[in-house]
Amino acid sequence: MDARLNLFGSQQAAKIFKHIVAADKVVGESSLPAATQELVRLRASQINGCGFCTDMHTKEAAHAGETSVRLNLVAAWREATVFTDAERAALELAEQGTRIADAAGGVTDEAWDNAAKHYDEEQLVALVSLIAVINTFNRLNVMVQQPAGDYKVGMFG
Repeated sequence: MDARLNLFGSQQAAKIFKHIVAADKVVGESSLPAATQELVRLRASQINGCGFCTDMHTKEAAHAGETSVRLNLVAAWREATVFTDAERAALELAEQGTRIADAAGGVTDEAWDNAAKHYDEEQLVALVSLIAVINTFNRLNVMVQQPAGDYKVGMFG
């Protein structure tokens, strides 16, 4: 299977990705826990049907020490007992932020207030930015039908 466009060989895409990756790097350097960041990236990618990002973030999280049990249960986090209350709040915000077009009014006050109980203002900025960035990557990859399965840990940096 080949992608519709070769985003990795495009000079135009390289210029665009440079800025998106820079935003993601700022999030990565924030005080938002790294494990939470990968869980959020994974959940948004699952919702968006982005095989490439699901593959990438599952492998990156496992490499960083995340357990297979937690990775396998991200899609069913509501019923899983392996996530902290803070992680659950982040996953809920990620779901609502990813499905923003499906919900009249977007993210609920309840989801926002729950996240605000666990994260300070700077962490919330990082979390909201992370959700926006991963959704951007998901949409790019889904539109071009970027194949999944061949990602290698650290492949992009």
